[in-house]
Amino acid sequence: MRRNTWKWIVVVLVTAWSLYSLYPPSARDLAQVFRERAVNKDTTFSNLWYQVVQLQQQRPDRAYANLLEAIGTNDIRRYFPFYNVEGEVNPTLAILNRLQREAAGKIRLGLDLRGGTSFLLEMDTNRLASVETVTNRAGQIETRTNYLSETEVETALAQAVEVLRRRVDKFGVAEPVIAPAGRNRILVQLPGLSEADRLSAQRQLQRAAFLEFRLVHPRSDELLREGLIEPGYEVLTEERRNPDGTKTIRRYLVKKRPERGMTGAYVKSAMVVRGNLGEPEIHFQLTREGAELFAQITRENVGRQLAIVLDGVLYSAPVIREPILTGSGSITGNFDLREAIELANVLENPLRAPLRVVETRDVDPTLGADSIRSGIRACIAGGIAVCAFMVVYYLFAGVVANVALFLNLLLLLGVMCSLGATLTLPGIAGIVLTVGMAVDANVLIFERIREEMAAGKSLRGAIAAGYEKAFGTILDANLTTLIASVILINMGTGPVKGFGVTLTIGLAVSMFTALFVTRLIFDTLLDRGWLRSLRMLRLIGQTRIDFLRWAKPAFIASWVLILIGNAYGLFIRGQDVLGVEFTGGANITLAFDPAHRVEVDRLRAAATAASGGDVLVGYQRDLGSGTDTLRITARLPRNAPEQQVEGLAQRVVEELRRQFPEANWRVLSVDTIGPIVGREILRSAIVASALAMFGILVYLAFRYEFPFALGAVVATVHDLLMTLGWYFLAQHQMNATTVAALLTIIGFSINDTVVIFDRIREDLKLGVRGSFRDIINYALNQTLSRTLITSGTTFLSTLALYVLGGPVINDFAFTFMVGIITGTYSSIYIAAALVLWWYKGQRPAIGQPVAGQPVAGQSATAAASPLRGAAPSRA
Repeated sequence: MRRNTWKWIVVVLVTAWSLYSLYPPSARDLAQVFRERAVNKDTTFSNLWYQVVQLQQQRPDRAYANLLEAIGTNDIRRYFPFYNVEGEVNPTLAILNRLQREAAGKIRLGLDLRGGTSFLLEMDTNRLASVETVTNRAGQIETRTNYLSETEVETALAQAVEVLRRRVDKFGVAEPVIAPAGRNRILVQLPGLSEADRLSAQRQLQRAAFLEFRLVHPRSDELLREGLIEPGYEVLTEERRNPDGTKTIRRYLVKKRPERGMTGAYVKSAMVVRGNLGEPEIHFQLTREGAELFAQITRENVGRQLAIVLDGVLYSAPVIREPILTGSGSITGNFDLREAIELANVLENPLRAPLRVVETRDVDPTLGADSIRSGIRACIAGGIAVCAFMVVYYLFAGVVANVALFLNLLLLLGVMCSLGATLTLPGIAGIVLTVGMAVDANVLIFERIREEMAAGKSLRGAIAAGYEKAFGTILDANLTTLIASVILINMGTGPVKGFGVTLTIGLAVSMFTALFVTRLIFDTLLDRGWLRSLRMLRLIGQTRIDFLRWAKPAFIASWVLILIGNAYGLFIRGQDVLGVEFTGGANITLAFDPAHRVEVDRLRAAATAASGGDVLVGYQRDLGSGTDTLRITARLPRNAPEQQVEGLAQRVVEELRRQFPEANWRVLSVDTIGPIVGREILRSAIVASALAMFGILVYLAFRYEFPFALGAVVATVHDLLMTLGWYFLAQHQMNATTVAALLTIIGFSINDTVVIFDRIREDLKLGVRGSFRDIINYALNQTLSRTLITSGTTFLSTLALYVLGGPVINDFAFTFMVGIITGTYSSIYIAAALVLWWYKGQRPAIGQPVAGQPVAGQSATAAASPLRGAAPSRA
């Protein structure tokens, strides 16, 4: 018993650590935390809190923005003296952010579960290059372009991240995520934005706010009339709004570069004021250095026009009447109050280079809440189904397995919280999958214990031998699956990466619970004398099925089906099989009034007219809730410019609302992806699959022999192609979650194949008599019970995901269910059959030589072979 004490201490400490990491699991109300944590409350605080309560009643889902609005210009540092915010540019934001972290639950939810908007922004680093004119040694004038180094680009990107963070602070968004994503991209995630706020946020984020002060040519009107443009100048137009509402266009000949480098970098602050006619104007104040430079420019150019150019657009060109020494100025233009506020915000936080949106993902908060409920329902249903089966089939051993399964989930969530990992919808899919796959290790162990007890061993000896013999198989199976999941993390993006993180942690934790915790429970019960027998049901007895009898026709039929399915997808459906994540375009999910359901043909016509390209329109039903949603896939036309994707979803939605207002369309989610990003996702998916195959091939070749590794890889390729064929035939589209499912199939298929190969290798090493064909058939019959149980429990978990998980992960669940079926089948009729044919029926050299049996690489004239289907005997 003493030898188990330290093990129990480890289990208790690990469990306690997981509970600590998880608490509190869900977030508390930020407004209430603000009130509870405040001290030194006075009349000002009471008035402030009254405003918060009023705002919370109007917008209960925006506590952070409500607090920010209610606080206004009040100094709240005296209410939170325990926070050190000295040196902070905005103490109020610093205090609210710390309160937000305290109020947040330990389980961090992704945008797909709590709602919000994600932007992937790309910086035009070519604009950072400088051009200079120099005279070379030969006396010739030449132009040189000085491109930035990698370090300088990283610095510019880091500066852009800080600029965007300051802009985002003005939105009143809690827990925004702003981080570099690659060499020249920035990921911005903003939870809880309304549809109107999302559009405003996108405009402000991608606007460079590159303000320039350029001189207008003194003979601008004369030269333009003659059609002459002097070197160093360009033509810019100003749009003026007349009192009667009409517009006047005025052209100017303006210098291409700012005068003496006078740009928005010198802007200290900007604010919106009203002009003489009530129109919005933007007043700006320059820094001390900027004021001095501006004074010099205006002093030397009295009587000339100074063009105010913002992001390449001429807003005004006032005449310099006298030197401007105050360091202040104003920008007038044709913008409304909202545009003026946005412009003032970005002027205070200018970027060194323009940004453009290459991908957006919008999820309505209500859809996020529905996704959480669907995910929880699927987890509970899948967990109950698996646990019930284990208890009914393995009796007390099943109870032990369920205890390990519960601890598995607890540790999985604990590790995710401690690492700060974000739980996404594909992450929930990974948890449900972990529930099914975690059972596999216990099934392998229990089936081994059953065999050892049937061989006459004592209960203690059977348990020890069962764990010892199952260890190698479990290790090989989990490591090969781990290869695919690690590649998912490193090569995947967005939801694929989230799935890979969950699956990787789940695999590691399942090894601990299955091999360490369950063994500890059995050993403790044996030591105390509480466990005297271990009964289990047996639905499948000792079978003698000649599986390989049908190997050739099954092999041929498989590849014929693969050819049909993939040919249909590639040549008949064509580009329709690829979602916008690969081709570029927009995925739009809309809720509507069921009483005013519009025909698909009418919707397709409206969406096509608005998008200018191919569209796919269809209604989707959530099997769990019974509600319908409309899904529209709008692709970019081939060879369309990247910029055309911007506003694509908005144009489609506006057109539907214009033509069918009675349907009361509400945007639930929008994914907008540029074609360049789509090609990158497709390329990374192909590379990830190839790397996974190569890694598995090397590992299995090292653990077995090359023909075994080749058979496993070919079987896995078969599973992927077969799944894709059925996926295409079922009219599904490829997307990021489909890629996650396909890479998961790699792990599942390899897992099943490794279990069979491990038993074949063991029988060979034990010197079991019979031909190699008989050995393979014998191993397949030995592992048949485990294969059906593992595949069945995993299928049950995935079926729960398909039925109850909601339409968002419907593609994943469907793909994986097909993969489970074909993966189970291919281990027998593809992998095992290929190994048999490679060796031409001779026994591989990895086994012990048996008298009268041919060995691969050696000549043999005859071989004794038992009757087909009979269990071979041991030498």
